[in-house]
Amino acid sequence: MKIFRRLFTLFVFLFFVSLSFAEEQPIRFAWLSDTHLGVTTAARDLSKAVYDINSMDDIDFIILSGDITETGNSTELELAKAILDSLKKPYYIIPGNHDTKWSESGCTKFSRLWGNDKFVFEYRGYCFIGLHQGPIMRMGDGHFAPEDLRWLDSVLISLPNKEQPLIFVTHYPLDSSVDNWYELLDRAKYYNTKVILTGHGHRNTAYNFEGIPGVMGRSSLRDSDSVGGYNIIEIQPDSIFFFERTTGSETRSAWHKVSLEQKDYCTDTTKYERPDFSVNRRYPDVKVKWTFETNYTIASAPAIWENYVIIGNSSGVVYALSLKDGTKRWSFKTGKGVYSTPEIADGKVVFGSSNGSIYCINISDGKLFWKLTTQAPVVAAPRIKDGVVFIGSSDGKFRAINLDTGELLWEFIGVGGFVETKPLIYQEKVIFGAWDTFLYALNIKDGSLAWKWSNDRPGVLYSPAACWPVASKNKVFIVAPDRFMTAIDAGTGKTVWRSNLHRVREAIGISADGSSVYARCMTGTLLAFSSSSSTPQLLWFTPCGYGYDIDPSMPMEKDGFVFFGTKNGLVIALYAQTGAVKWQYRVGVALVNTVAPVDANHVIVSDMDGRVMMIESLL
Repeated sequence: MKIFRRLFTLFVFLFFVSLSFAEEQPIRFAWLSDTHLGVTTAARDLSKAVYDINSMDDIDFIILSGDITETGNSTELELAKAILDSLKKPYYIIPGNHDTKWSESGCTKFSRLWGNDKFVFEYRGYCFIGLHQGPIMRMGDGHFAPEDLRWLDSVLISLPNKEQPLIFVTHYPLDSSVDNWYELLDRAKYYNTKVILTGHGHRNTAYNFEGIPGVMGRSSLRDSDSVGGYNIIEIQPDSIFFFERTTGSETRSAWHKVSLEQKDYCTDTTKYERPDFSVNRRYPDVKVKWTFETNYTIASAPAIWENYVIIGNSSGVVYALSLKDGTKRWSFKTGKGVYSTPEIADGKVVFGSSNGSIYCINISDGKLFWKLTTQAPVVAAPRIKDGVVFIGSSDGKFRAINLDTGELLWEFIGVGGFVETKPLIYQEKVIFGAWDTFLYALNIKDGSLAWKWSNDRPGVLYSPAACWPVASKNKVFIVAPDRFMTAIDAGTGKTVWRSNLHRVREAIGISADGSSVYARCMTGTLLAFSSSSSTPQLLWFTPCGYGYDIDPSMPMEKDGFVFFGTKNGLVIALYAQTGAVKWQYRVGVALVNTVAPVDANHVIVSDMDGRVMMIESLL
């Protein structure tokens, strides 16, 4: 009996010792970032990292902090999913800008594969929260979407207690490379945030995000090394340790440590940088006349017809607003994101949806006239000419559709990448770029190929695909991410001239009389070129002071003035003849899409924060 009691006592003692030991075991997880499936060695580097992680029994889970693919196309995403699904432990994943900016699916494929583009989970008392900053479909700074911030608020308010330790995972670092970086930081400071993990920069770096520890993780790509690598994170009772591991080889000593001591961020009295709206005081006669909040990302331009403003958003809703006061007239639901700038003719509104359909609806009441279903999401903008709709897609086809009936008139099969641009109609040709390095010219009558132009750069990310081509004097003008402006013979497709003197990118426009071609620089300047010259002849240039900018907001002329927006919410109006600035007004912090001028004193703008506004100038 005594032996039994002793054995029982020993068993209980060992049980509690083992329980205590288990509680003190560190949390240990692998952290991968910027895997860029589509780059030459990316699939091999990721596969080796997965195999390596699977060989370690003490890894609890895996986190991936964005840029999973190089261009966000379905093939790359499906390959990434196949490789990652061979992990033996759970993994949690968010997209990065490479997954969202060049998304042929309108950013739907990522969520279809992984169930969401955000994550939240708890592990041994810690809450891990992952959300990305896009940008969705347009080139600009990172941006926390309004719908994602609402999701984050719902997660934070549901925490069992405010003292639960939090670890955030984003793609961009939380600095001014994200236009509304403070939206997450201001929330994180009210909770027990321990660290913010980011990717994007491809290197291991320690940060301080307004007092909150931040850490950027390396890319899993090998770069110039023979193999890739990743980080292993170990959460001990008093600190978080960061170890870099060479895939299949060694784990080095900790390169960084974050203390887990309790911090009260709200007692910090430091005045941190916030967006500057002082420019608005310089132009007191410019104001926002009305605003309509859709509460979801808008990544398309508004369209105007009579007293209607038409716009779509990422929730798949298309709105008709009153031009006079911005009140809602009607809405139409497609179920998937609408990133297609609408086109309106004869009282009919035409646009594409990420659900794969092209719609034509009645502008007076929002009722459906017809719908044409394609084999892939449609993020392209239509152009209507003489009762025919011309529109690209993501299924390798370009279509001509009867505006009245929805009947397919012809389709061109052979586009190598998805189309997002609004096509140009010029000299009986339909001209458009695609994310396959090419600019296409199709014969308007039957869709046959007239010519195809390329900049001879092998990378698809240099394609002339985002700009809306313009034409005059027998020349087609484009700009592209290779920083060249190009004039092309409209009849033959041969290059007339090319210039990279001014660091242009994806924003181009044309004067009402066709004599001037406008191009926006990445360095704060608007240019006007002669359309008739056989060489690049600069008519005027204006330093506008908007700084580094990559927003594809096309310069639009109306009644003698040129209007455009920037990546950080600034809208600018200039005199078309001289280039002199008339006014500037900052509507917010988010990217402004291509604007829609009403007249010399009114312009409709939309931004990534889901707002539609009328700016009025009394100058």
